[in-house]
Amino acid sequence: MDAKHPVRTTEKTLALVDELKHRGPCGVTELANNLDMGKSAVHNHLTTLQKHGYVLKSGDDYRVGLKFLEIGGHSRKSMELYQVAEPEVKTLAAETGELANLLVEEQGMGVYLIRSKGDKAVDLDTYAGLRTNLHTTALGKAILAHLPESRVDEIIEQHGLERKTPKSIGTRDELFEVLEEVRERGYAIDDGERLEGLRCLAAPIKSSSGGVMGAISVSAPASRVSDDDLHGKLPERVLSAANVIELNINY
Repeated sequence: MDAKHPVRTTEKTLALVDELKHRGPCGVTELANNLDMGKSAVHNHLTTLQKHGYVLKSGDDYRVGLKFLEIGGHSRKSMELYQVAEPEVKTLAAETGELANLLVEEQGMGVYLIRSKGDKAVDLDTYAGLRTNLHTTALGKAILAHLPESRVDEIIEQHGLERKTPKSIGTRDELFEVLEEVRERGYAIDDGERLEGLRCLAAPIKSSSGGVMGAISVSAPASRVSDDDLHGKLPERVLSAANVIELNINY
């Protein structure tokens, strides 16, 4: 949702933070050129952020500080879903030996809340706090399948349907067809749709009111997850973990 009266100073500060997040350590001149801002304005924003611990300076370069981690950690810790789901995600990772994840939807994007590695898990590009397009992951599709159609349309309008790999969903009709399959089957599958060579299976975590709070999944290299695995014991484990979380939150 767009602000009716956006504060330009705040927008510029946030643009600087985003630029530092994406590019890593940068100097004032580089930031000014990339964001089409004056050097003095960039310097003023950065020194203010530095004063409050949100940005750190090393030599002539600035980088994002860990103050953001403190805030994100506090936000995550205050969520009932995180508190209840954390032990179940860890158990799922230990039982399967693979990477287990918890994802929620926020402003039309998926946000990873938890990732737990089993003893065979591969190290992916995901981390707690990472935002990702919902249509490219099993986790996201498990959530989208249980949102109202109007809300899914809003998300498509806002974020599009970019193809991350050749297997990614790229049209509305294709997405809604897949979401219907997810509802019928009870779980969602990602077969190399965000990262080629990776398979993921996810189950929605539903609220007592009929909504969806998030999704839990297991991810593994395609070489270790057969078609039989995707429709056999693996769904049972993931669905069981989702059910335990639902019961603990709803009852």
